[in-house]
Amino acid sequence: MAGRPRKPIEILEFEGKTHLTKEEIEERKKTKIVAPADKVEPPKYLPKKLKDKFSEIANELLEIGIMTNLDNEALARYLVSEENYQKVSKTLLKPKAIDNLDQFDKLSKIQERLFKQTRAAATDLGLSISSRGKLVLPKPKEKPKEKTAEEALFGATIGKRA
Repeated sequence: MAGRPRKPIEILEFEGKTHLTKEEIEERKKTKIVAPADKVEPPKYLPKKLKDKFSEIANELLEIGIMTNLDNEALARYLVSEENYQKVSKTLLKPKAIDNLDQFDKLSKIQERLFKQTRAAATDLGLSISSRGKLVLPKPKEKPKEKTAEEALFGATIGKRA
């Protein structure tokens, strides 16, 4: 059936749009596929500097619950493209970079390609402002506030005027 992909049940509950029966909700929760996040580690081919950056970013993504084992390579690709983008950008910023216009043009095209790769990878991982804005993460439900003795005896309308 064509149309929009189904939203996760947690998001529907968070939005208050539980148009499903309790049985349907339970069934969707049981059939939900959740990737483990117990082996989030940098790939061996990354240099130490990028492994450290991998760990830093991965920890932040784990903290908000959007990093899994399946994302290791995606984060590594982001870091490699970001590193290469920075190297090319530094070369282009040197005063003598404009002396050879053919070389400058080639490097500018490489820089543009690397920028697009980096931006796409960042968006996929939720690392850009706009992609984070599109993420809908269910917030933990707040515990109901305990009733005061007066509220327990007389109800919640004490002190409120109709």
